[in-house]
Amino acid sequence: MPEITRFYGIVIKIFFRNEHNPPHIHAVYGEHNGLFEISTMEMIEGDLPSKAQALVAEWGNQYKDELLAMWNNKIIKKLPPLN
Repeated sequence: MPEITRFYGIVIKIFFRNEHNPPHIHAVYGEHNGLFEISTMEMIEGDLPSKAQALVAEWGNQYKDELLAMWNNKIIKKLPPLN
């Protein structure tokens, strides 16, 4: 699964092969995982701690357009981390 960015120990990935809707990203933080719907940046599945969820949502809200374009075009690019 290609990595888009990483910050504060959180790795953000996107995966297209046999993926299902809604458009989403994967966040990995240690042994924890979460799937975040791109349009809302809400965790729709997983066990990420609440602080990590908030950081992913903050980052994702900055890059919704780019993430949705990646999902639709199947072209992955690196994005800046959360500062």
